[in-house]
Amino acid sequence: MARRSTSSSTGRPTGNPSGPRNRTPQPVRVRRRTFGDFVKAFLAFVALLALVVGVPGALAVTVGWPLPHSAPTMGWLSQPIGVDTFLNILTVIVWLAWAQFTACVLVEVKAAVSGVGLPSRVPGAGPSQLLARQLVAALLLVGATAASLTPGLSQLGHSMEGNQKGTVAAAQATPGLLAQQQEQAKSTAAALAEQAGHAAAQAQAEHGSTATAHGATKYYRIQPPEGRHHDSLWEIAQRHLGDGRRYKEIYELNKDRIQPDGSRLSEASLIRPGWIMEMPGDAHGGELVANPDAHVSPEVRQQIGDYARTGDHAQQHQQQQQGGQHAGEDGATAQISVPSQRQAGDAGTPAQAHDASGHSSSGSASGSVFGSAFGLSEALLGAPLLAAGLLAALGRRRRQALWQSALGAVGGRRGMEPPTPTGDAQDVQDALLVGADPEGVRLLDRSLRGLAAALTAESRSLPVVYAAWLSHGDLHLQLAQPAGKPPAPWQLGQDQTFWTLSRADAEHYEDTDAAAPYPGLVSLGTMDDSRLLLNLEAVPGIVSLSGREADRAAVFASVAAELATNGWSDRMTITLVGFGADLTPLAPNRLRHLDGVEALFETMEAETRQRRGALGAADHHSVLTGRTGPAQHTRWAPNLVLLATQPSAEDAVRLAELAADAARLGIGYLVGTESADLPGASWAMEITPDGKLLAPLLGLELDAQLLPAVQQRAVVELFVEADPERDPDGPTNAPPFLVDISEQGRPAVYARLVGPYEIMGLDTPDGDRSALLHEALALLLLHREGVHPRVLSSALWPRGVTEDVRDALLERLRAWLGTDPDGSPRLRADATGRLVLAKSVVSDLDVLRSLYYEATQGKGVDSRAVRGRLLTDALVLVRGPLLADRAEGRYRWLTHEIIDAQLPLLVADIGLALSAFHLEKDRAEKAIEALGAALRTAAADERLWNELLRATHATGDPDRVRALAADLVTRSGARGLPPRTEALLDELLPTWRDGAAATG
Repeated sequence: MARRSTSSSTGRPTGNPSGPRNRTPQPVRVRRRTFGDFVKAFLAFVALLALVVGVPGALAVTVGWPLPHSAPTMGWLSQPIGVDTFLNILTVIVWLAWAQFTACVLVEVKAAVSGVGLPSRVPGAGPSQLLARQLVAALLLVGATAASLTPGLSQLGHSMEGNQKGTVAAAQATPGLLAQQQEQAKSTAAALAEQAGHAAAQAQAEHGSTATAHGATKYYRIQPPEGRHHDSLWEIAQRHLGDGRRYKEIYELNKDRIQPDGSRLSEASLIRPGWIMEMPGDAHGGELVANPDAHVSPEVRQQIGDYARTGDHAQQHQQQQQGGQHAGEDGATAQISVPSQRQAGDAGTPAQAHDASGHSSSGSASGSVFGSAFGLSEALLGAPLLAAGLLAALGRRRRQALWQSALGAVGGRRGMEPPTPTGDAQDVQDALLVGADPEGVRLLDRSLRGLAAALTAESRSLPVVYAAWLSHGDLHLQLAQPAGKPPAPWQLGQDQTFWTLSRADAEHYEDTDAAAPYPGLVSLGTMDDSRLLLNLEAVPGIVSLSGREADRAAVFASVAAELATNGWSDRMTITLVGFGADLTPLAPNRLRHLDGVEALFETMEAETRQRRGALGAADHHSVLTGRTGPAQHTRWAPNLVLLATQPSAEDAVRLAELAADAARLGIGYLVGTESADLPGASWAMEITPDGKLLAPLLGLELDAQLLPAVQQRAVVELFVEADPERDPDGPTNAPPFLVDISEQGRPAVYARLVGPYEIMGLDTPDGDRSALLHEALALLLLHREGVHPRVLSSALWPRGVTEDVRDALLERLRAWLGTDPDGSPRLRADATGRLVLAKSVVSDLDVLRSLYYEATQGKGVDSRAVRGRLLTDALVLVRGPLLADRAEGRYRWLTHEIIDAQLPLLVADIGLALSAFHLEKDRAEKAIEALGAALRTAAADERLWNELLRATHATGDPDRVRALAADLVTRSGARGLPPRTEALLDELLPTWRDGAAATG
């Protein structure tokens, strides 16, 4: 297993020289009992009296003894069953039900009064015991015994899930934080515990001791979980020491001691059922065991005896640590472990340099035959999932701009050609193209959804996942606690808390309609060749991030950008507080900006109440149980709060109370701090100036994933420039490259890309390398503004390539393209170092754009004859889709392009313009012919069909219009016709609906 970094490995002291770290949660204000509480208690008393005393009394008076008064004979079996016999049988059943309910009441009362924790389960009495628990809890709610109802009252309203037998008790809330939604008894218990704590502290000060022992040493055995309740050191201290805040004494007595299962207590919140805890001498309660004790099984007695012999070691270790660490510090968190790694030989061939996600990037372009290269953003090159999300979102934004632009005028409209980025924006776009791993995102998304679908099929709930690790393409999910055997093809990992899926198995997953199970996963960085994705919505409380302001800002920007654009989430809200107003263009439907902490409290308190109510109404324990089943797509999207500025002490306590129940509700909190001390923080992290993300208590030292300010601004600029709503009346964007369409402008090299790929003017290259050279030329032809050498190499070799192989290909490409008559090479590097083609190398797409531009904005504007000739010539060039015969597995870089949206729109515009040209002279048949040619490439363009209806109507043949309308209805299927087409048909053919109904 890979080495885990600890605090010692970082060379950073764990203590705080200025004083102990305040990780003790602040007490919540106690709510006084109301008149309604007394009414509920009275009604519960009446109900218990009626059920426990009234039912047997009524049976005794009305029915009497239902069983025979003497031993029955064999003749009794042949007697007819009369009304009396039937009533006696029913009476026996009622007596048995009463006895079962009475047993439930006694069990619940015993557990509540004695404070021993979870009550025993009465066999077969699920609903009865739940009713008894509610009535007993309501009755004791106003009494002093409410202090002992910690486990009982917290389960009010929840079903009993006794079948959950996890072997690890992972803390679901920060130890000591009292959640806002807990019942009145919890508040009362807190008040009583606080009083007891003050008294105990005073007694300890007077005697100069730390509550070590009076009398025999006592031990406590961690109990298994009951339903969704897990034992914790806080609750153990609450029950047996009178103050939950004394859990640190238990932790100090037992940390690093070997437990019966061979593991050790290293984190205050990570305890497991079956572990032994040595208790302070003043501990009390029925669950404690004195050593030796004859009232336990021999196995447990042996375990306690073995554990007791480790006490001296524990005390020595404690004395060694007292000089360098305050007793007030605890690791109130669950441990995050690095998954076991595969053998290095499995990572790939020497020619493949894989990063932690399984993605591989090509080497730098230094030493290229085209001159010295220039650097790209290493932050984005090393963030393949973030880059893939940003690139996909940018492509969607640009396509949206094109489609919205298509609703404008036929000619001269804005948006056909997106603005070409320059400067930092161009460098960032190149870095996104090189660093993105869309295949990794696709596999991650399919794997998680496939897991959710498999669990749904098995009627199992989603397990709580704290983190995901990507290592050489394999996916490892780290669970908060064991959840049994994972569904195939998932396998158990290095222990019961790891579910693992190999990349080969992930390849077999296909798209599914399952809801995204873990949308809160976000990349934090890499460690030991593994990439960590933390599940922010599952963290039991707050995650704090300390460090310099600029470094924290880079982490927050990276987290916000990935959450806003990732490909493994359906819906979510990212609430940015005090920063990030400029990030909203990345995803306006996901990102929400709030000015300050007060606005945050107002918003999140309301949302927290709403989510609790929704979970209760849907009978779900957490959002995870709502992400499987029939309603998985309708709710339970997470809200991830990013607070970049440190809150005040009062606001921090308020925020901690708000976040105490956040994990169950699907709400995550990442809070920036100037120091590492934040009340209520479950997980504390620090970003260092050298880009390390440290979490000593989690055992993590990551190379952090960052989005520095310069790259952040450039990314936002790309999205702003692509915004379809930005400056809609702005100037028209001309094509990036216009060619001379006259006879004198004949190119030296001509490539046909629209349709089958053909090249004229060049010799056929060597057969083994022909496909690669053709693909490189196609990429350069689609980017006349220039291509970064690393972008070219990553497009051709997405799994990685060495510099010598890449440079050899570029040299062959340069030699193949040759030189112009003046001796200048047709492939060269421009002033910025990007690869560009000479103007003598032209594609039919360049000619197509130039012809349309000249027809609508150039020579054709003033000459009708020229316009008609240019539009006709342009439509003749269209022979099918782009690169129609490309080999499978190649040209994958086209997924990053928007040419697949540009080309159909361009062809549709040409067809519409030529149709309008012919209709001006009432040549309807010519217009129909032009529209038909355009529809062969742009069959989904509604504008072409509407214009075809008008042209067909212009022929004066209603039967042709009727036939075309029927064809359109058939093509539309269940979706129905678009509203504009329906309105046009109502105008041209009012009876079309009758024909559609007859056809249907």
